[in-house]
Amino acid sequence: MTAGMVLAEPLEFADLDPPVGNNAQEPTLFALQDDRVLLGWTEPHPAGFAVKLSVLEDAEWSAARTVTVSDELFVNWADFPSVVALDDGTFAAHWLWENSKNDYAYDVKISLSPDEGLTWSAPITPHDDRSVSQHGFVTLQPLEDGSLMSVWLDGRAYDKPLFTSAASNYPDAMQLRATRITPEGTRTDDVLVDAQTCSCCQTSAASLDDGTVLVAYRDRTDAEIRDISVVRHQGGMWSEPTNVHNDGWEISGCPVNGPAIATAGQTAAVAWFTAANDKPEVKVAFSSDGGRNFGDPAKVSLGIPAGRVDILMLDPQTAFVTWVEWANESEVILACQITTGQQCKDLQLIARNNGAGSVNFPRTARTNEGVYLSWTQPSNSDDPEPSSTIRTVFASY
Repeated sequence: MTAGMVLAEPLEFADLDPPVGNNAQEPTLFALQDDRVLLGWTEPHPAGFAVKLSVLEDAEWSAARTVTVSDELFVNWADFPSVVALDDGTFAAHWLWENSKNDYAYDVKISLSPDEGLTWSAPITPHDDRSVSQHGFVTLQPLEDGSLMSVWLDGRAYDKPLFTSAASNYPDAMQLRATRITPEGTRTDDVLVDAQTCSCCQTSAASLDDGTVLVAYRDRTDAEIRDISVVRHQGGMWSEPTNVHNDGWEISGCPVNGPAIATAGQTAAVAWFTAANDKPEVKVAFSSDGGRNFGDPAKVSLGIPAGRVDILMLDPQTAFVTWVEWANESEVILACQITTGQQCKDLQLIARNNGAGSVNFPRTARTNEGVYLSWTQPSNSDDPEPSSTIRTVFASY
């Protein structure tokens, strides 16, 4: 598919068979520059849990490679590890490490591999803070200078009587913070990007063609409005947040439902879930000026969306968005193509789940060959011993 081609028909997906173990869960995908694809996931291990990866090349998966194994991994359906690749071929993986026996107290760990996952460096903690707090919902974004940006939600000011830095009038403010790591494992000090965010929604990042990084996340105001914001990192500086759309969703708790952002050239597209005015919707909005301003959003969801979005750019005008809905007492993964200034077209039912659990957060990736989609697939609901696996599908252009 050339850069200016707009797809006119739904994509036809076929199953792949990744080399995962029993009860594998929470996959992530990353497209390499040479059109190979990284799949990362978590699965049980005799020593606790393992974070693993496999590389897909010419429709064949490599043997599973282990990133880390421990009984101190923090394993969660919504806050999960990821694997990416830097421009020089270095793999980077992140996972979460319990820092106490308190609920939701964990640190971020990042490790680098110079040999595509066969060996890994000693773990790096991207945050300076070492308090017994939540540090998670990480996004790893490779940079054009060959380094790695890490952004995460940070609980150093959460439920503290005295803040180490100003946050807000609330004693339970999470922060968005970031740092940069070189391929040699040197990191910068972590930087405060936003002093008050929603506490447990996934973050997302993408780079423009000039190297500017856009980070999308669920923000939070003192009035408990939790809409989606985007910040820009350019020339070593972070911008003030830009509100993607004024949904006005007032909610006094975290919906555990982060946005997704994708870019092509100077175009950015953001997908997100909102339930403002008690009306659940999945929306998509485009920016033609590098994330500085966003146009009016288009609703893509149908009836009862659960959200859990992801988004890809197929070309500079067209995005491919996925989300989860409830339909006839089933959980379904839906997708559609949407073009700037238009509504969702070519709506597709990707999968229907009637299993003993959830598909959780389906993840996508695209190469020059096509689009990949992966999710946690529960076993049948009547299975006497419920389990899960990773289902991964591919559609060529």
